[in-house]
Amino acid sequence: MDDEPLSEWAERRDAKIGRLRAVPIVSGDGPSGSHLKPDAPRAIERWNGHAWEPHGFAQNLAEAQRILFPDAQVAAAPSPVVNPLSAGKGRHRKPPASR
Repeated sequence: MDDEPLSEWAERRDAKIGRLRAVPIVSGDGPSGSHLKPDAPRAIERWNGHAWEPHGFAQNLAEAQRILFPDAQVAAAPSPVVNPLSAGKGRHRKPPASR
């Protein structure tokens, strides 16, 4: 059996410390997809390396996503649309008609 060194495992585990997740605060049979109840409040939990601990609260899915992914709110400048069928001399282009 190929066992990895303990130091590599510890590096992988430590890289996850500080990761956040949103857990819906609803009664039910167990965990479910976050998209099923987008208006339900969320508990924001932080991984400390051993267990998930309370970190904060969000009123709904949209607010939880703003907390979890703050960089996603920066809108990128729209890039110019390139027409892939524009005229060109590509290998698969129709040859020009003879005059």
